[in-house]
Amino acid sequence: MAGRTVRVAVAAGLVAGLLAGCGRGQEPAPGQTGASPTPTPSAAPTAPPAEQRALPVYYVVETPAGLRLYREFHRLTTSDPASDAVRDMLARPKGDDPDYRTLWPAGTTLRSPVTAADGMITVDLSREALGPAPVGTEAAEMSVQQLVFTVQGALQSTDPVRLLVEGEAVPELWGAVATADPVPRADQYAVRSLVQIDSPAESARVGRTVEVSGEAAVFEATVPWEVLRDGKVVLSGFTTSAEGQRFAPYTFSVTLEPGIYVVRVTEDDPSDGEGRPPLSDDKTITVTAG
Repeated sequence: MAGRTVRVAVAAGLVAGLLAGCGRGQEPAPGQTGASPTPTPSAAPTAPPAEQRALPVYYVVETPAGLRLYREFHRLTTSDPASDAVRDMLARPKGDDPDYRTLWPAGTTLRSPVTAADGMITVDLSREALGPAPVGTEAAEMSVQQLVFTVQGALQSTDPVRLLVEGEAVPELWGAVATADPVPRADQYAVRSLVQIDSPAESARVGRTVEVSGEAAVFEATVPWEVLRDGKVVLSGFTTSAEGQRFAPYTFSVTLEPGIYVVRVTEDDPSDGEGRPPLSDDKTITVTAG
């Protein structure tokens, strides 16, 4: 009888324990607390890795046909091509080619990174952008287009550019250029040089076989060229661009003895001097013995 009483008591205790456990809910696994686990914070988005890129940077050049935009490709290590292209443009009063100039007021810098959203590019400049102004309306307009073409080129975009100074919109720059609304790209055939050498770069050291390439928008796709040494033409000829009257690539090669040369490309002039002066571009290079 005593043994039966003990067995009944043990069973009753086990049932009570099970019921109590059901009332508390499931026990946490070993090493856990009863509280809900705290979510692990997600890692912040990482910036894209910096890499070396050739970015087009535009400059203003005074030509016999008026002011025009010319470009250089600058190799920059960057994770933000648009911002770094604008910084590079503003930091240099001249390009590698001494004819290429920046007319933006000295000391102008990029105040915050370039952004692109909703069909618009935003560039925020420091207060130095407000003056002193480039001399003349043409220079002022071309300076703004220099910035527009540079940032669009880095982004491979043609979206208009909203210009801010110290984070605020300005109705105009230098009393000459309306900037209350985003500034669109001007007609590139009216503001760019229609012939451009992209390679070799100014002051490049090259081997005896010189590969010349660039872009042109010329009559019947004809691109005359010449090579000068000590001011005298030593070679001349012409090449053709991939398409006439539109910006299209061209290339040609020449073999030269070691020395310092000027390679020049020009527009063909079907008017025989009756029209505006032909546009041209040249690069001084050093040919080595290799």
